Amino acid sequence: MRLFPHGHATHPQWRMAAGLVLAQLKAHMALPSYAPEPTLGLVYITDHYESQAAAILDFLASELPQVTDWSGTVGVGIAANQVEYFDEPALSVMLCDVPAHLYRVYSGVSPLGIGFEPACALVHVDASTPDLAELVEEMAERTSSGYLFGGLTSSRSEGAQFAVSGNGNLSGHGASSGVFHGGLSGVAFAEGVALLSRVTQGCQPLRSAKNGAAALRRVTACDRNLILELDGQPALGLLMADLGVSLEQPREALAAVRQTLVGVVQEGGDERGLQRTGSFGSDVLVRHIIGLDPAREGVAVAREMAVGDEIAFCQRHMEAARADLMRICAEIREELEPAEMALETAQALAGGELATPHPARRIAGAIYVSCAGRGGPHFGAPSAELQIVRRALGDVPLVGFFASGEVARHHVYGYTGVLTVFVADTA
Repeated sequence: MRLFPHGHATHPQWRMAAGLVLAQLKAHMALPSYAPEPTLGLVYITDHYESQAAAILDFLASELPQVTDWSGTVGVGIAANQVEYFDEPALSVMLCDVPAHLYRVYSGVSPLGIGFEPACALVHVDASTPDLAELVEEMAERTSSGYLFGGLTSSRSEGAQFAVSGNGNLSGHGASSGVFHGGLSGVAFAEGVALLSRVTQGCQPLRSAKNGAAALRRVTACDRNLILELDGQPALGLLMADLGVSLEQPREALAAVRQTLVGVVQEGGDERGLQRTGSFGSDVLVRHIIGLDPAREGVAVAREMAVGDEIAFCQRHMEAARADLMRICAEIREELEPAEMALETAQALAGGELATPHPARRIAGAIYVSCAGRGGPHFGAPSAELQIVRRALGDVPLVGFFASGEVARHHVYGYTGVLTVFVADTA
């Protein structure tokens, strides 16, 4: 698996932007380190181009006849290898060097058939789809790993999705020209495709005053979405203690509570990992605090709770978002880099600003799906979120979009980022 050709551009006229992207793709395919004839294309467009989605797909398909399969969607913002495009007409394309027998493009009207065993899947979901959470969970159950990565389309229009397979549109699409609306679509990958994926929740759990570890507690009494007791103590009192405020100064207390959320460890989640690393992984769902009940000393959460649930109060802000994004990038980097390497290799990787991906990092391409509420403003500067990824992983081929909800494992998240990398063969 070689590096994935990629390109991105913005222009008021889609043909100009598509032409610029095409030139970048062809330039990459002419380089020895990039794949010369990839067959799978991922395309993401901002909603400014949504009415021209079919024309854009036709143009790319006609100019790149070797690419037989296409998948992608629309977002209010899209991502490239070092830049984000928000509220402007833009497109981002990556051509994946994955053997054709190891992937399948699917959609809601043409689901995966018999004879292909998916290990995991990239998923694009129409945000208006009924029973969305159940459909995502059902799709995850069809994979051997139970892992999905992707997100919900975000658009000020309908939210188009792309799905083309083989020599034409997927069966059942009719006159859709590979562009349709509603349901799920994406690419399922078989066991032979090496992927690494991490979730950044963009928040940090509050620390225990005793030992500095994440203050993880068990729900011992609750009433639907109202947490009454944690570890046998009143929930509201523990929240105030963690925040270092008091209801006797209500203005300061409410200001602190508004910045606070609740991370709920899912069944089968690694609560010891949370305590060890002090960070939330994909086994934690973060939900808002929606009210306080001083009379019952309870904390109301935007989720029904159950006795035995493990929770940790947390806060989301720019510093936490940057730190958590750097954490997941470091985890991917550490997993990919060899334990031992030559001094010159280590110095090249430590420099951070790599002009091209270093072979020791073994990343052929990446997909990043982030929340539409994140992006530049949430990280302090335009494209700061993508720059953090670039500094950590190098200038790797990357595409993605800013979603109205993010998918990782079998859950739909909010205010998160899902980073997935394709691991290149070292042979």
